[in-house]
Amino acid sequence: MNRWVAVIALAAAGLAATVAAIVMRLDAPEREEPVVATAPAAAPDRAPSAGDAPTATPEPAPRRAARPVATTPAADTPPVTEALPDAGILRIDSDVPGAQVFIDRQFIGAAPVVAENITPGSHQLNVSAEGFDSLATAIDVVPGPREIVVRLREVRLDSSVDVIHRHGIGSCRGRLVATPQGLRYETSNREDSFAAALLELETFQVDYLAKNLRVKAPKGRQFNFTDPEGNADRLFVFHRDVEKARERLRKGDPPAAD
Repeated sequence: MNRWVAVIALAAAGLAATVAAIVMRLDAPEREEPVVATAPAAAPDRAPSAGDAPTATPEPAPRRAARPVATTPAADTPPVTEALPDAGILRIDSDVPGAQVFIDRQFIGAAPVVAENITPGSHQLNVSAEGFDSLATAIDVVPGPREIVVRLREVRLDSSVDVIHRHGIGSCRGRLVATPQGLRYETSNREDSFAAALLELETFQVDYLAKNLRVKAPKGRQFNFTDPEGNADRLFVFHRDVEKARERLRKGDPPAAD
């Protein structure tokens, strides 16, 4: 009897220990097993057997034709102008450096400049510079070289106007003519005619409203000129051209030759 009691007691103790172990395992947190990444195993090399089909060697891709390399075009160079055997060659200079030169209204360059291959014959030459009267003249070009010197500093004047001089008794009709060398009054009445250098005139004034031009030669009489038709415009233009030439002469510009 005592023996069975002891056996039962041992069995009960073992059962209790088992239950306690199960309870402790359930309460403990689960631990994640670390994952280890491994490289895939390389396929083992196998020697080709006699029954294996031969492996085809890939054909090389066709090579494209090389494109031409783009090159930068060379800078434009002025064409070489061949001299025509019968053409004229004009070397044009001026006493005003840098004066603008035109032939037949086409710009040639700044003086001094060379104009090549000018066809023989008559051409129009224009030369201008700021502060000076422009020169416009016809030139006759012949084959071969030619030198042309344009003197813009020279004072040019060729102006005239018909006038009437009224004096104490009666009047006389004549013509006033002005050049760089002077002013003269041409009339059939010799007692009234005169000539004087431009810078020697003691009086040279125009009155547009009164329509007259007053002139006094050195140590001479004073003349009161009017227009035969009473037109003050012609007297005004004549006075303007002469006065402009007088101003340049005062500055020292030389008079042009007759």
